[in-house]
Amino acid sequence: MSRFILILSLIFLVPPTSARAQLSPANNLGVAMGHLHYHVRDVEGNRKFWIELGARPVNIGTKEGLELPGVIVMLDQAESSGGTEGSVVNHVGFRVPDVARLMAKMKAAGYRVLSSTVSPATVGNTFSPEGERIELLQDLSENLQFTFDDVSRQENGQQLTVPIALHHIHFYVPTGSVTDIKAWYGKVFGALPGKRYHYEAADLPGVNLNFSDVPTKLASTQGRMLDHIGFEVQNLEAFCKRLEASGVKLDLPYKKLPSGVGFAFLTDPWGTRIEMTEGFRKHQ
Repeated sequence: MSRFILILSLIFLVPPTSARAQLSPANNLGVAMGHLHYHVRDVEGNRKFWIELGARPVNIGTKEGLELPGVIVMLDQAESSGGTEGSVVNHVGFRVPDVARLMAKMKAAGYRVLSSTVSPATVGNTFSPEGERIELLQDLSENLQFTFDDVSRQENGQQLTVPIALHHIHFYVPTGSVTDIKAWYGKVFGALPGKRYHYEAADLPGVNLNFSDVPTKLASTQGRMLDHIGFEVQNLEAFCKRLEASGVKLDLPYKKLPSGVGFAFLTDPWGTRIEMTEGFRKHQ
């Protein structure tokens, strides 16, 4: 019961007049990227980090979210068992117009930065106050090139028009699992299969999902600093019924609050905790 109360306190007590964040348009299954939910010891310190990166505070019901194009970052005060490295979600990556300039800005603000040893001109990293690595990728660089498996589709190579935007979530799964996880996200959430740079990948509105193999199974995201990722789903109740009918087990079945906001949780077969919401999207 305490866990359920915590979930309610996170994002869902949304009065009808509350501002809602703008997310990417949904795909043909009604799915788009929604949020990244972090458990941190120092909420204010991490809040300043994300604002320095380019996020702006928004009201998500009774909670504050930090909005970047296509994604909301949620911060809760809680202990974690570690950062993303060591879990199935190794890191998240953001697309920026000038990696060197943003790294210099973050360094001047007192945050640790680290250039890529492989592509130092186009890939860098900055670290949150608690050591969470955020990858930065140069806009229109080779590292961002995505090619659909379906050759009839054309990739979108449009130049970035905002200072920063979520680009990818990078999963590390046991050797031999990459094909399966790529297919699973396609089947369950409608992610379109392809390849990003030299990584197997699948594309959802607002985020590219990247898959690499490692020798052993890594920890679940639950309890890590990035406790779960969130997808915004249209007609979520019906979506959940279809998932259950297809054999997908929900950790927390669909719930709807008096505010009209719906949510549910599941964990993918590799240990990624996923929250599905209906209520983040700003109605136009």
